[in-house]
Amino acid sequence: MKKGLIAVLAGVCVVSTALSGCGKPAAASEKDTVIKVGASVTPHSEILNAAKEELKAKGYDLEVVEYNDYVLPNTALENGELDANYFQHQPYLDNFNEENKTHLVSAVKVHFEPFGIYGGKTTDLEALKEGAIVAVPNDTTNEARALLLLEAQGLLTLKEDAGLTATAVDIRENPLNLEIKELEAAQLARSLQDVDIACINGNYALEAGLETKDTLAVEASDSLAAQAYANILAVKEGNESTEKTKALSEALTSDTVKKFINEKYDGAVVPVF
Repeated sequence: MKKGLIAVLAGVCVVSTALSGCGKPAAASEKDTVIKVGASVTPHSEILNAAKEELKAKGYDLEVVEYNDYVLPNTALENGELDANYFQHQPYLDNFNEENKTHLVSAVKVHFEPFGIYGGKTTDLEALKEGAIVAVPNDTTNEARALLLLEAQGLLTLKEDAGLTATAVDIRENPLNLEIKELEAAQLARSLQDVDIACINGNYALEAGLETKDTLAVEASDSLAAQAYANILAVKEGNESTEKTKALSEALTSDTVKKFINEKYDGAVVPVF
């Protein structure tokens, strides 16, 4: 009787395995085919959606979670709520890891968004007056990027060793006594009418309906910024070589996505692959 019972149970397990894996719920395998990625609305979410069919062909369903800030998508990735995120560049990620003790790494570089100076109350850099208000991002890496762009236009001079970590305290010369107003990156476009000029991240400029042709100045394609600030697909350390990460990286650097970026953004977003 015992042998018969064991044989019956073994048969049940074999049938169960064929359906969902013995001792493994069917839902687990379904979950493994979903890739959950956090992203800024523009252009990151749009680019991810352009990669959906590429991922579908690889057997994965893409779920995009949109964020309107630069903090939550990283904390969600660190906490395991996301498989990856796509919204930031390497200097920002390095700074975030250092300040928040997180363990996030780059999986692949995808695109570069030229950082631009946009006119608010003043629509010509030559017309800037003494004490003009200049809005810049308040996070370290993006503030440095803004200051480097202002320096390239001859509006100020930074200390020689300031580089990619420059802040307002590193300004050595400020002939017009410009007032540097530090704001959260997402607020810059909304505050444009209240300042003379603003240095705005490409994704937030696009989201606000600003175009590259509207800029008073823009980062050169061969600038230090262009090399350093490519936007990356980020994952939790240790997940760089998972099947999900490989599939997502390949999809985001496919010919399909490159064509989408070039046609959609007309130079406001530039593929780096």
